[in-house]
Amino acid sequence: MKQKFNIIKSTCIPIAIDNCNTDLIIPARYLASTTRDPKFFGDAFMHDLRFDAQGNPVKDFVMNKPEFSEAPHEGVHEIIVGGQNWGSGSSREHAAWAISGYGVRVVISSSFADIHRNNLLNCFVLPVIVSEKFQQELFDSIAKDPQTIVTVDVPNQTVKNETTGNQEHFDINGYKKHCLMNALDDIDYLLTVQDKTVEYEKNRKQ
Repeated sequence: MKQKFNIIKSTCIPIAIDNCNTDLIIPARYLASTTRDPKFFGDAFMHDLRFDAQGNPVKDFVMNKPEFSEAPHEGVHEIIVGGQNWGSGSSREHAAWAISGYGVRVVISSSFADIHRNNLLNCFVLPVIVSEKFQQELFDSIAKDPQTIVTVDVPNQTVKNETTGNQEHFDINGYKKHCLMNALDDIDYLLTVQDKTVEYEKNRKQ
């Protein structure tokens, strides 16, 4: 979903699964669908961990626990704190669609699979890389208090644990930062510089 990124302050869903691959994020059977309906992919997010073979919620899975089951909306569960090497496995863009469709705006981890990280950025989900120490601190704070607030400041590229006051700086490509802060996809950006492009092409030496 295209929406401008500035400062995101939210509770978090802790998914402490290392090497959480794209087949867990969205099972392969959903890849054949031709829809781009965000709800369809959001409903499929982590489906085979959220539900058993009969379609019943798995009570022990974190997303089904009462404190984390509320659907993401402004200030609530817009952030996932994930395990190491988030998004490994196949390069399916559907995994990013599923996370975005569920309503998540930020995924925090100590490491991401490169292709998945880029897919997230293209789908207006911000991947934030932090140290393993800070990642564990976030898990610990959320375990003690599910209402723990994390603040992601995109302009200043910082992520802060409001419980402890600790924060870290994160890196982001300057172009992608500009696009996120202005709700621009690649085509939107090209349209913003269309006049400059036309002028350059008109004046450049053949």
